[in-house]
Amino acid sequence: SARARAGAERVAEIDGVLGTLLDLVEVDDGWEPAFEAAAGEAMLAVVCADADAARRALRHLVAGDASGAVIALGSRAALGSPASGGEPLRPHVRGRDAQVDGLLDALIGGAVRVGTWDEALDIALSDPRAVAVTPDGHRFSSSGWRLGAAGGGATAAALDDARAKAEAAKAELDRRDAAARVAKEELASARRDEADLGRRLDTNDARFHASAESLARVQGERRETATELENLEGVVAELQERLTRESARIAELESLVPALEADEAAEASAARQRGETRARLESRAAQLASQRKDLEVRNAGLRERKVFLERRLVETERRLEADKAARVEAAERRVKIERALVAIERLSALVDAHRLTIEGELARLHELRRRQTDEVRALTQRLDASRRGRTAAEKELEATRERLQRVEIETAEVRLRHESAVETLRRELDTEPDVAEAAELPELPEGATAAGRTRDLERELRLLGPINPLALEEFTALQERHAFLEQQLEDVKTTRRELTRIIKAVDAEIQNVFAAAFADVAANFAQLFVTLFPGGTGRLVLTNPDDLLATGIEVEAKPSGKNVKKLSLLSGGERSLTALAYLFAVFRSRPSPFYVMDEVEAALDDVNLHRFLGLIQEFRNDAQLLIVSHQKRTMEAADCLLGVTMQPGGSSKVIVERAAAART
Repeated sequence: SARARAGAERVAEIDGVLGTLLDLVEVDDGWEPAFEAAAGEAMLAVVCADADAARRALRHLVAGDASGAVIALGSRAALGSPASGGEPLRPHVRGRDAQVDGLLDALIGGAVRVGTWDEALDIALSDPRAVAVTPDGHRFSSSGWRLGAAGGGATAAALDDARAKAEAAKAELDRRDAAARVAKEELASARRDEADLGRRLDTNDARFHASAESLARVQGERRETATELENLEGVVAELQERLTRESARIAELESLVPALEADEAAEASAARQRGETRARLESRAAQLASQRKDLEVRNAGLRERKVFLERRLVETERRLEADKAARVEAAERRVKIERALVAIERLSALVDAHRLTIEGELARLHELRRRQTDEVRALTQRLDASRRGRTAAEKELEATRERLQRVEIETAEVRLRHESAVETLRRELDTEPDVAEAAELPELPEGATAAGRTRDLERELRLLGPINPLALEEFTALQERHAFLEQQLEDVKTTRRELTRIIKAVDAEIQNVFAAAFADVAANFAQLFVTLFPGGTGRLVLTNPDDLLATGIEVEAKPSGKNVKKLSLLSGGERSLTALAYLFAVFRSRPSPFYVMDEVEAALDDVNLHRFLGLIQEFRNDAQLLIVSHQKRTMEAADCLLGVTMQPGGSSKVIVERAAAART
C-alpha cells in the first residue's frame, strides 16, 4: 500500500530512482513508531539520486495522471542538533546506502524520543525548532501536535515480514492445490476403472484376465485409500490438539484481564497501558476464535471426506462382488452362443441348396421377361408414331377454328358499330343515314382535319363534366361541416391552453420536489462523506442550476491528503466508498423500510469496511437491510445469515443461521 501511494511502481524504471524511503533504511527494534512519526509523509516518498531524476519522476507521474511524493538526495539541508530533554532518534536509524544518510540527517536529525506525550509537548513548547516523538508514535513540533501514527505503520522490516508470510501462504496454497490435483486424478482414475469394468463384462476369456488385473489395481487403490484415511485422521487429531492449546492460551489471556483491571486505579498512565494491553488481548482472542471456527469448518470438511472415502470403499467392494456374478453369466452366454452357431451352420447349408434351385428358375423367368419386353417396346414405338400424327392433325384443326372465330367476331363488331351509328344519328341528330351522307361537311378551321376537330370537341365535352343536380345540397352539407370543424378547433385550442397551464404547474411541482430532495441529499452526502473519509470533503453540484428540469448532478469528492475532485482520479475503493456515501445520503433523505445491496463493499479495505459497517449499524435501527456479501466481517455484523451450499453429488440447499442467537 505504501509503494502504491508513493508511486514507486510507476517510476521504478526511471534512471536515478532508488526506491521508497522504507526500502532504504533500517530501524532498530522498538524505534519503528518513533521513526514513522518523525519522518511523517516522507516515509511514503520515492527517493531519487538527484534533482534531475526527481524531475523525470514527477513528469512521469503527471503524464500518467497519478499522485505520489518524490525526494531528491541533497535537496534538503541538515537540521540542527537534537533538542535537549530526550534521546536522539538519528543514531537508531541507518540507511542501507551511504547516500541516504544525508537525507536522514535532514529528515530526523533534530528529532528526539521521550517517554510520554507530556514531556514531548513541553519540549515542543520550549524549543519551536525541536521535533519530539514518543514510542507510541505521537509527534510534537512547530508544524502541529499529533497523537497516534499517521501512516499504516509499515517499515522495511514489516514489509519483509509480510513478504515472508505471503510466501509461506503461497507455499501452503501450492501444497493444497497439488493435493487437490492428486485427488482429482484419483477420482478420474477410479471413474475410468469403473468404465473398464463395465466393458469387460461382455468380452471373452482373455478379458477375464484383464478383469483380474483390474481387481488387483482396485485393491491397491483400496489400500491407498485406507492409508489416506489414516493420514486424514492424524491431521484431525493434530488440529484438535492445536485447538485445545489455543483454548488454553485464551483462558490464560483472559485470566490476566482481572489483574490488569484491578491495577487500573493506581495510576492514569498505567491504566492507559493496561487498557491497550487488554484491547490487544481481546483482538487476539477474537482472532483465535475466528481461527477456531476455521478449524471447525476444516474438521467438518475432513469428516465429510472420511465419510465419502468410506462410501467409496464400500462401493468398490460391491463392484468386486458384481464382477464374480458377471463372469458366471458371461460363461453361460458363451455356451448359448456356441449352440446358436452350430444351428446357424446347419441352416446355412439348407439355404445354399434351396438357393441353387431358385437361381435356375430365376434365370428362366428373366429370359421370358426379356422377350416380352422386346415385343412391348415395338408396340410402343408404333403407338407413339400414331399419337404424334393425331396431335399434329388436332393442332391444325384448332388453328382453323381460331381463325374462323376471329372472322365471326370481327363481322359482328362491324355490324354492331354500324347499327350503333345509325341509332345515334336517329336519336341525337334526328336524321336518317341517307340524309346525313348527302349533307355538306361543316367548315373546318384552317389547317385542321375532321378527325382532329372531332377529338377537340370531345375533349371539351369531357372537361365540362356531367351535370350535378345535388350541388346545392352538397354545398349546405359542407357549410355545416365547416361550422362543426371550427367548433372542434376552438375546443382543441382551449384544451391546449389548459394542458399548457397544467404542464407548467407540474414542472413547477417537479422543480420544488427536486430542489427539496437535492438539498436534503446534498446535506446528508456532505455529512456522510466526512464520516467515511475523515478530514475529507465532498459535495453534490448541479450542472445547470438555472434549469432544474434539464440539470445534471456532479459528485465532487476530495479525500484527506488528496487534491482531486473527480471520481475518475480516485482509487477503486475510494470510488466505492463515495458511491456508498451518496447511496446512504439518499436513504437518509427518503427513508424506506427495506434496503437491498449486492456486494457493495467488495472493493473496500479493512478500515473502510469498518466505516461502512458503522453506517449499517446506524441504519439497521430504522429499516431492514438485505446485503449480499463475501466479506467475513460483514457476515459477523449480520443478525441472520442465509447461505446456499451443495454437498458432493447432491443438490443445493439453503442454510439459515441466526447470528445474534449464536452470539448470545
